Amino acid sequence: MVDVIIIIICIVAAVNIGFDSIKLLPQDILEQVSNFDALRFTIAGFAAIIGLGVGVAVQTTYRRLENQIRQTPIEVIVTRAIGLVVGLLVANLMLAPMFLLPIPQELTFVKPAIAIMGSVMFAYLGISLADTHGRTFLRLINPNSVESILVAEGTLQAISSKILDTSCIIDGRIEQLLKTGFVEGQIIVPQFVLQELQQLADSSNDQKRIRGRRGLDILNRIQETFPDKIVFRNTDYEEIETVDAKLVHLSQEINGTLLTNDYNLSKVAHLQGISILNINDLAKAIRPLYLPGDNLELKILKQGKEPEQGIGYLEDGTMVVVEEGDRHVGGQIQVIVTSSLQTSAGRMIFAKPYLDNYPSVVS
Repeated sequence: MVDVIIIIICIVAAVNIGFDSIKLLPQDILEQVSNFDALRFTIAGFAAIIGLGVGVAVQTTYRRLENQIRQTPIEVIVTRAIGLVVGLLVANLMLAPMFLLPIPQELTFVKPAIAIMGSVMFAYLGISLADTHGRTFLRLINPNSVESILVAEGTLQAISSKILDTSCIIDGRIEQLLKTGFVEGQIIVPQFVLQELQQLADSSNDQKRIRGRRGLDILNRIQETFPDKIVFRNTDYEEIETVDAKLVHLSQEINGTLLTNDYNLSKVAHLQGISILNINDLAKAIRPLYLPGDNLELKILKQGKEPEQGIGYLEDGTMVVVEEGDRHVGGQIQVIVTSSLQTSAGRMIFAKPYLDNYPSVVS
């Protein structure tokens, strides 16, 4: 629709210009014209054809400009607009004194010419500076402005809220995950989950009562440690009977991520398109590659710090300390893992040669 309007406007403007352009003809030519109306319509017809061509060109240029603007990130548009305004303001402030200078009558055209050139130059300079330092400028105004803009335009996705279920709270590992900072976004504890914990804590069954009280204690510690991160939501769905169904409904309603250790709940939620974070899956993913009792072939590269120790490395760079491995330096032997040590700096595996029962030295 916009394309048609642009072309029609150009055609109408060209016809009006052509219809009135007869007045611009020299007087001697006008004296030879016998039918002014026919001449007007003829010129207007040719002008309409020219207007059609101009309209198509304007419409094409408009569409190209529109596509370019749509593909330009919003923060670039904002910073360029600010740079343009600042550049024009600086140009007016710097050029204002020039208009007070006495200039001869013959050179009056110099003032508007300098004003135009100065405005164009400073406007371009402002846009260039905005392209170079725009993000820094936005961060000075609001540290989260760039991220907010990128989220609004769809370049980044907003962090989804995490919804805790009863099993995840009682498990307790969520507290350590929050301390490490691996879980982002708001942590939501629904009212019906709190009610379920309270029912467990008031249960006559000793095991259920211990689990319920443990869950409430963990929630209290989390709330004290992360008061800005945890949110207790009063929403309850009385028409839904089970807590699991309520959790699924709430996750769909707020487009949140469900944190649970319940295998069946994970499967049901996954079938309904809900994002799931299962702490058991996380623990399985980060479990040690080798457990005590596992066998592996290892090349001993050097002696260790302690007597009779040999040092080797796995493919991922993990250090393996082999007891009684000093005499196998330079050789590849089969070892059995005895223990492992995991720290924030990395993982270290301890092993010993698997030679007593299976003498298999490969040099």
